[in-house]
Amino acid sequence: MPSRALLSVSDKTGIVAFARSLADLGVELLSTGGTRQTLAEAGIDSTELSDHMGFPEIMDGRVKTLHPKVHGGILARGEVDAGALREHGIAPIDLVAVNLYPFARAAAAGVTSQEALAHIDIGGPTLLRGAAKNHARVAAVAHPEDYGDVIDALRAGGFTAAQRFELAAKAFAHTARYDAAIAAWFAGVQNAGAADVSPFPPTLSLSFAKRGAMRYGENPHQRAAFYVEDEPRSGTVGGLTQLHGAALSYNNVVDVDAALQCVAVFDAPACAIVKHAGPCGVAVGANLRDAYAKAFAADRTSAFGGVIAFNRALDGHTLQAVLSAQFVEAVVAPEICSEAVAGVKKSVRLLQVGALDDRLAPLGYRQVSGGLLVQEADGLAADERALRTVTERRPSSTELEDLLFAWRVATFVKSNAIVIARAGATLGMGGGQTSRVGSVRVAVGRAGEEGHAIAGAALASDAFFPFRDGVDVAAQAGVAAIIQPGGSKRDAECIAAANEHGLAMVFTGVRHFRH
Repeated sequence: MPSRALLSVSDKTGIVAFARSLADLGVELLSTGGTRQTLAEAGIDSTELSDHMGFPEIMDGRVKTLHPKVHGGILARGEVDAGALREHGIAPIDLVAVNLYPFARAAAAGVTSQEALAHIDIGGPTLLRGAAKNHARVAAVAHPEDYGDVIDALRAGGFTAAQRFELAAKAFAHTARYDAAIAAWFAGVQNAGAADVSPFPPTLSLSFAKRGAMRYGENPHQRAAFYVEDEPRSGTVGGLTQLHGAALSYNNVVDVDAALQCVAVFDAPACAIVKHAGPCGVAVGANLRDAYAKAFAADRTSAFGGVIAFNRALDGHTLQAVLSAQFVEAVVAPEICSEAVAGVKKSVRLLQVGALDDRLAPLGYRQVSGGLLVQEADGLAADERALRTVTERRPSSTELEDLLFAWRVATFVKSNAIVIARAGATLGMGGGQTSRVGSVRVAVGRAGEEGHAIAGAALASDAFFPFRDGVDVAAQAGVAAIIQPGGSKRDAECIAAANEHGLAMVFTGVRHFRH
């Protein structure tokens, strides 16, 4: 049982109940400024740390815990250092409950540099690290959610070695995340003053909190867990709330992320059905039910067992239309009406993510063996004013609308990506093929298998056509207009092919590979 505990917290959540329980167990309490005031207002006695040290806080509180009577009391190794404790009149401290100034939140709020610097905690991390280093004797408590378990352990007779080790590991993870946030802020400030602003610091520190373990990874023999950002943005998978259904799998999370990113780029009511991280049906409509009907009709075969995302609040009638039409793994929307949840099958996962934001995370990461690739997000949309018609025939207003819709969807299809669409809905898609003409054939084939007539449809290609064969196959299937980046050595051949077939072809000048 600890004899003495030091409490110094920025987040006061649960601290009163925690301190009262410690006091009831006979633990002497030491506290600092704001924490002591909170305890005093609740009628809990504690000793001001400056009185314990015999040395006042100085420099407006910038120095208040950095003292041998504090750190000696924390770092003392039992009998090994008992003589030093007696010689210098230092009382041992057996439990340290500290959480840190909210630096990341302050920096994200856009405070001035001086204000951000003021939120860098020096004493707090030092206290936690000292306690965690000496976890064989001292309990390091960094998270309010652990207060209950700590009190339960003390009431049961004390901590086990495993419990002390787990608390120490959490404390070091907490300080590591804190330092990572500070390092990222310094890198951003430094880069902001550069002539050529780069988002890539010399050393990259990433920090994510474990949201939970998963049953398995991509396959049952792989273990997996889900980690999220410190404060996930609205409309992201990291910030989702599960309202109903079985636990999410690794593959569910990947598919939900892909589906959300896709529907977020549309202003009109939109639906995306995703399988294996790629869309199989995407549509916009007059309302969500209309958008879903068109997305489902795009590829009924592939939609089975898919993840379905909407970009509007989901009502019960639309949800029932989905569930009566097909088997789904998960349905995700910014908001799901409470009445929509009632009566849904137990296994169906219903996910709510808050207001969608079409801005992607600033940087994307991909692990490779021995390293990490980092790139800016592909958030460059097609500028309609910059489109260049390169064929004799210009696209009609209807064709242009279809071209822009297909182009948006193509951004979310694995390269080589081909999307055929008409009237705000996909008809066929080909992605992940090793040749572009192969992707065209797959897209045409999928449309045919689902009974879609391609005549008059638009086709989007995420990158240029290296040969005219892809244009020829598209034209023979009935495609009327093509949108592509251009930039091939054989652009002239492809333009000539389009002219021969009477197609309209538009160049965007922008490529959207998704490897």
